[in-house]
Amino acid sequence: MAENKPLKARDIMTAGTQCVGEHESLQDAARMMRDMRVGAMPICGDDDKLKGMVTDRDIVVECVAAGDDPAQVECGSLGGELHWIDAEASATDALHVMEEHQVKRLPVIDVQDGHRLCGMISEANLAQNLTDQQIAEFASKVYAGAH
Repeated sequence: MAENKPLKARDIMTAGTQCVGEHESLQDAARMMRDMRVGAMPICGDDDKLKGMVTDRDIVVECVAAGDDPAQVECGSLGGELHWIDAEASATDALHVMEEHQVKRLPVIDVQDGHRLCGMISEANLAQNLTDQQIAEFASKVYAGAH
């Protein structure tokens, strides 16, 4: 009988995540989000390393509502606090990071491959791979403080 190995972050992530460059505009990021039908984009620097995340909400609240022009504001200006998980960490560890920091999307970094972004874990990835009890716990912790 085959032994069940614990799932790793790499096993549940969506691979092939695209980045928006830190010097690209928020308008560029918004277009990418629209075209890819996503609500958040990782921000990568000139060195191809993860610098932050930008969400559609960030663009509206931090830029548009403040009266700034999204075509003139660089994505890197909205980086904020960054949370990520090593691709080799357990899926349970990824769940705990997302719960602790109340994030709905978690970049996955391949530390052994030059610390490069290799994927993203979203709520949908969790729902497909974790138990109902784990999902319920995630929802109660992440959405408890949501507005």
